[in-house]
Amino acid sequence: MSFNFRALALSAVSACAMLAGTALEARTLNIAMTPPEESHYGAAAKAFKEKIEDLSGGDITVEIKANGVLGGEREILEGMQIGSIEMGVTSTGPVGGFVPSTYVLDLPFLFKDYANARAILDGPIGQDLLDDFEPIGIMALGWAENGFRYVTNSKKPIETPEDMKDMKIRTMENDIHLGSFTALGAAPLPMSWNEVITALQQGTIDGQETPMSIFIANRIWEVQKYATLTGHFYSPSLIMMSKVHWDQLTEEEQGWVREAASAGVAANRAYVENDEKRGLEMLRANGMEVIETVDQEAFAEAVSAVYDVFTSTYGSETLEKIRAAQQ
Repeated sequence: MSFNFRALALSAVSACAMLAGTALEARTLNIAMTPPEESHYGAAAKAFKEKIEDLSGGDITVEIKANGVLGGEREILEGMQIGSIEMGVTSTGPVGGFVPSTYVLDLPFLFKDYANARAILDGPIGQDLLDDFEPIGIMALGWAENGFRYVTNSKKPIETPEDMKDMKIRTMENDIHLGSFTALGAAPLPMSWNEVITALQQGTIDGQETPMSIFIANRIWEVQKYATLTGHFYSPSLIMMSKVHWDQLTEEEQGWVREAASAGVAANRAYVENDEKRGLEMLRANGMEVIETVDQEAFAEAVSAVYDVFTSTYGSETLEKIRAAQQ
């Protein structure tokens, strides 16, 4: 009898230990991204981690999973949908395939400048787009950013749209981006960022297009010779959480997550601003030839047909709201 009681007690202790371990695991949030931790995405993740751990008194902890260790951006989105990844910071590159309403943000030469882009995304238009994520199993918590995108290549200076002809340029896995570079006469190749540096080293592609923060975080000067400040797309990014894990939080904890996401957005944007300021000097100091002044009107005209394709497929309501907000 005493043996049975002892066995029962040991089983109870084991069960409690298992439950405690489960609770601890549930409160450890992995936040996944493809850039290095020392990047604009890393700045968002670090600020989120600091704020949520402070607000929760350490009950919620965060592990930053950088450098694509949990997969490319599409895999991160899919992981959040099924709950295998708690959180992520991604560009809008593959997002349109999950939330088509966000495709509007990928249109070329849509935003006038950073101030306009941020004001619109922080307002009702941006919130409506964030709300569109919940039905696919993801809570979109805030609009961070990559910044305006520029072109680099290893072949020649790009000064006009004609200079893009037949150039193999890596783009994000995004139909609007592919269509835009096709309209410029380039040969765009969609590719997860995890593969890009190797492809540039091997000559599989001639160039790529990303914001200044990506240039710096990945030391783009080691694999590219020329940079052109086209500013052809403004590239937002998103701080997101799996709805599977969101629904396990109390209302108070959800409030902490939202507050921490806001801190992440602020840190990310400050990092991008600093990279824009120091970027040109860094590129030139490391041997790149930089073309600062380009005829944006010529580039915009060359890709104008992309707008017709977009509106015929997705309509123009949100696009017109964004245009009106910048007048």
